[in-house]
Amino acid sequence: MDITPSRRRFLQASAALATSAFPILGANDRIQLGLVGLGGRGNDHMKFYGTLDTDCRIAAVCDVNQAARERAVSRIQKEKGHSPKDYSDMRTMFESKDIDAVSIATPNHWHALAAIWACQAGKDVYVEKPASHNIFESRKMVEAARKYNRMVQVGSQSRSIPHKMRAIQLIHEGAIGQVYQARALCFRRRFSIGHSPDEAVPAGLDWDIFLGPAQWKPYSKNKFAYNWHWFWDTGNGDIGNQGVHEMDIALWGLGRTGWPAAVSSTGGKYVWKDDQETPNTQQSAFDFGDAELTFDVRNLPTPPEAMVPFTGPNYVGNIFFGDLGFLTVDHTGFRVYKSTAGNISGDAARGAGAGSRERYEKTMDEKGSGEDTVPHMKNFFDAIRARNHKLLHAEIAIGARSAAFCHLANISYRVGHSLRLNQSAGRFLGDDEANSLLTRNYRAPYVVPEKV
Repeated sequence: MDITPSRRRFLQASAALATSAFPILGANDRIQLGLVGLGGRGNDHMKFYGTLDTDCRIAAVCDVNQAARERAVSRIQKEKGHSPKDYSDMRTMFESKDIDAVSIATPNHWHALAAIWACQAGKDVYVEKPASHNIFESRKMVEAARKYNRMVQVGSQSRSIPHKMRAIQLIHEGAIGQVYQARALCFRRRFSIGHSPDEAVPAGLDWDIFLGPAQWKPYSKNKFAYNWHWFWDTGNGDIGNQGVHEMDIALWGLGRTGWPAAVSSTGGKYVWKDDQETPNTQQSAFDFGDAELTFDVRNLPTPPEAMVPFTGPNYVGNIFFGDLGFLTVDHTGFRVYKSTAGNISGDAARGAGAGSRERYEKTMDEKGSGEDTVPHMKNFFDAIRARNHKLLHAEIAIGARSAAFCHLANISYRVGHSLRLNQSAGRFLGDDEANSLLTRNYRAPYVVPEKV
């Protein structure tokens, strides 16, 4: 593809940075941070980083929407007493030597390319979940982080939440015996987005950069703001939105680091008649041979699962099943239930009533602390100062893998049948259509490169 002069300058600057020695930040040096993406989650980032004044200073903001940039600058001026620089194009921000690290809260389809560009420019990266929009991007993000020695933390903040860390530790220590199934639940009540017509791009919005790697399409309100989650070109449905948190916890608890032998995913978009492309009901299963992971997404009314607390129309959490009991974990805390059955043998064990002798006793009930994203961001800054990616709780290899499992489910759903995988290569066996969905048709010049 043709390279524009500005892109050529960016690549030259990135190469120069990659071969130079990066300054080592002392314990008292504040990290100069640039925020990319100033929508709902980007505003959360401003709030959370604002509580970490001793660690960082928000030195720059970037968004394709002029109004969002103006609001962010005004807010930081009011709350922190200084004016950050503002950028409409992240590449220009990444060229700045005044920025040490960037925090990316763009739509999903921009996560990988933005993170890779930032790594090439010598910036450390905090990138929101899901790490990637497809599995090819997951691989390239890990390669970029390693090649440029960058700290890349994915916004899977459960990895820094004390009660969830404790729950997974107990599972790994055998609290419920041999774990044979992890069940992830994403019950988020949502509503139809309706129809919105194509229309002129609003003043101050760079629609070309917003679309970025996605194919060109006319602007409409439903393709912008939050509803981009429900279009395949820019989002990954609720399994890749809220669900990737539960996917990450399920994989964490299972302790599996490889690919599954098979994946299947069914469901649909029921009841609603609107512009949404992704399903509002989805059931997925991953077979590891000696254990399985199941995932249930529902955006329509749904009851709670057995033995988990009812919290109204929304419940997200995980259940781990072992041969000695089970453990449930969510934002409110975790609970351990142990089987109190004695040894059952002979005719009793084979009889229909044998199960009536088994009872479940709650042996542990630990409440959540309420801590969320701030400790995760603090962990990011600690790793930057130490220059040690192994200190990161959700290092890119972890976050990219959790995203990849969401992509596996979506691929099975989109091709309409179960799939078997080569567990060494992470590719589908005998299915060209499924393998084509491991990546995407990028729109130049917004291309995730084969060689990062």
